Amino acid sequence: MATATVTPPDLSITPRDREFGREGATPRWWHGGNPYATAMYNALSATFPDGEAFFVRSVRAFAKDCPEALKKDIKAFTTQEAIHSREHDAFNKRASESGYDMEPLYDRVKERIALLQDKPPIASLAATMVLEHYTAILAHEILADPKHFEGAEEATAMLWKWHAAEEIEHKGVAYDTWLHATRDWSRWKRWQVKAKVMLYVTSHFFPDRFRGALTLLKQDGIRGWKARWGLIRYGLIAPGMFRKILGAWLEFFLPGFHPWNEDDRALIAAYEDAEGHRFMRNGKKTVRAAA
Repeated sequence: MATATVTPPDLSITPRDREFGREGATPRWWHGGNPYATAMYNALSATFPDGEAFFVRSVRAFAKDCPEALKKDIKAFTTQEAIHSREHDAFNKRASESGYDMEPLYDRVKERIALLQDKPPIASLAATMVLEHYTAILAHEILADPKHFEGAEEATAMLWKWHAAEEIEHKGVAYDTWLHATRDWSRWKRWQVKAKVMLYVTSHFFPDRFRGALTLLKQDGIRGWKARWGLIRYGLIAPGMFRKILGAWLEFFLPGFHPWNEDDRALIAAYEDAEGHRFMRNGKKTVRAAA
């Protein structure tokens, strides 16, 4: 039983080939001198190089027999994700240069991806579809509330906002690919599978990121309940990113859910209006790190 997409017919997925922080070092506590904010975003960033490469493989595995419009979106999606991987890899290297050992965080991501290696391709697509919902709702919150990057080092803040804009833009691609790949399934079967995958991924996603952030804080000499409470306070209370996305996370389980049930492209337009003019230098779109 097929399900029609609600992706806007006039949606344009546009890869923005931008570079961030290539000149100058990124401060160790780049997020306004806040070690907890820095650790949380560094732990998220550690997932992106391998994680987004995994997303690309998972979606492209089903591209061959997709409708032409979806094939076009998949191509743009893969280009955006490849650039995201490149930029977060560069950022992660700067985090390492500032003194952090990021390897334990990379290893955890690789372990999670390896669990799907021997599974059917539809399992990887389902995981990608779920994780793309996470990136979309995190992206929405990043662009909707300027408090999330208030006081952050400019080039790094711009990296996250640029990434957020593109995550919103392509938020329906993995889901539409999932709908096409499971077009012969009943709605009940599709809902059961996607709900189970979301619950399974969630049971690992937050604990893994929390442990990763604790690993980085330990390298700053911040341990025990001080580290835990600092992360909980930042993530759930103020500015409370993970508390604020709870409603959007729950929407995933509703009948008739689709990422584009909420058309939040206005956030992309506002981002481009406010920030896009800063990016031109020598024909390459670049944001410099603070010297």
